[in-house]
Amino acid sequence: MTVYSYTRVSTGRQAEEGESLGAQQRRVEGYAQMHDMTVAEHFVERGVSGSVPLNDRPEGARLMSVLRKGDVVITPKLDRCFRSALDALDVLAQLKERGVSLHMIDLGGDVTGNGISKLMFTILSAVAEAERDRIRERISDVKSDQKKRGRYLGGTRPFGFTVTEEGALIEIEAEQAAIQEMRALKAEGKSLRVIAGVMATRGFEMSHNRVKDVLARIEG
Repeated sequence: MTVYSYTRVSTGRQAEEGESLGAQQRRVEGYAQMHDMTVAEHFVERGVSGSVPLNDRPEGARLMSVLRKGDVVITPKLDRCFRSALDALDVLAQLKERGVSLHMIDLGGDVTGNGISKLMFTILSAVAEAERDRIRERISDVKSDQKKRGRYLGGTRPFGFTVTEEGALIEIEAEQAAIQEMRALKAEGKSLRVIAGVMATRGFEMSHNRVKDVLARIEG
């Protein structure tokens, strides 16, 4: 068994609210001594926001790479490791699967292998689901706003437009003219295959399904 500590401070907060690295490490060392453990290595994350997933942080990634079955990680507070319930739930599941114990001092100790664990996972699961809902809502709101402002939302470039670096859609004159011709041909009762054939003579190679998609986008 190897015991590690993980501490983190964000830029500008090293001396605030007792969150300095020194204070965190002293708290970890005291906890370790009380439980007859000796910290072999301190993983110190400096100037990294808690919003960054643990596996994407320099020291967090290094810590995860050295852990072996039976190892112990001690951290002073939940928010030193995680700010996102989604990230916490994912990492805790990884640690449990690998047989690694995570001790969070502010939560009373081992959150992966005792009675605290079940409660911890239950709470995090509920919060993580709420986070997922908020993320979906934000994405939906952004896409709706971009659509209203004529922004490109990704995928295949819409026929009739070019896309600027800022994601704005700019009309292409030749393709816009082709769209108008497609609409006129459809109004005359021409089939999609016939319209596709006409477009080919104009220099626009497209299938009848592509014609259908272009017209649906314009008329939708």
